[in-house]
Amino acid sequence: MINLQVSELVKLFLVIYVAGYLVRHGDAVRRSLWGFLKPMMMVGIAGLLLLMEPDFGATVVIMGTVLGMTFLAGARFTQFMAFVSMFVCAAMLLVITSPYRMQRLTSFANPWADPFDSGFQLTQSLIAIGTGGWFGTGLGGSVQKLFYLPESHTDFLFAVLSEELGFFGVAIIILLFSVLFFRSMKIASQAEAVGNYFAAYMAYGIGIWLSVQAIINMGVNVGLLPTKGLTLPLMSYGGSSLIVCCMAIGLLMRIQFEIRGVSKQASKRSARKTGGNRRRQSKASALMSTGRWS
Repeated sequence: MINLQVSELVKLFLVIYVAGYLVRHGDAVRRSLWGFLKPMMMVGIAGLLLLMEPDFGATVVIMGTVLGMTFLAGARFTQFMAFVSMFVCAAMLLVITSPYRMQRLTSFANPWADPFDSGFQLTQSLIAIGTGGWFGTGLGGSVQKLFYLPESHTDFLFAVLSEELGFFGVAIIILLFSVLFFRSMKIASQAEAVGNYFAAYMAYGIGIWLSVQAIINMGVNVGLLPTKGLTLPLMSYGGSSLIVCCMAIGLLMRIQFEIRGVSKQASKRSARKTGGNRRRQSKASALMSTGRWS
């Protein structure tokens, strides 16, 4: 039997769809409100389907990714901020009208008020992080993952890593995710420079998506954000998440490979053109030196 988390595939497919839409209708997105709202409507439909699961965390990641892509594509700042405000208000309304989401929010504000029920996950996560100290207990030395910390292999893996690797190990993990984000942005800017806008928007989307999901997961583990069922990209256990993240990294590597190919071809054409100009100049100089052009 194969279990598939549909929301993981939706993240990648929507990044590809929005990248294609921005290439085909980029001028409309930048100039008109209707052009900006069209992709938002498609993403909104996908978000409603995800909320029916319910999967609020994936919806937040998808909306954040798509909004970031449209902003980098040149959408008007006023339209962008207006839609962000609408999304924040809708998210707050969902939290207020849903009892279990409201319980998560109140327990997040003060998890120690009920450490054995609503605040159990967060308190155990904070205990794991505090136990790690500067250098951690060593790989495999976590105590909290031994049936104390729920979902220690997926949603709260970062807390276990903090306990086993300590502050310095976690700092390296954060640094690696930062490198992934900035490298994705650099690949996107290089693709945009050579005129491959589809690859550029897709690289922007992948970088934003993986970074936003990592930030939310880490924020939940350290108690900065309410509890969400989001995995730590490329690290948490789970087939669907890991496979889709690897697919996204593979697309980034392919984009970089194609950019390098285009750059090499451009360099060769430039070298041939420069060489031809030099040969013509040397030939002209030789003719002038023999007096044939006198």
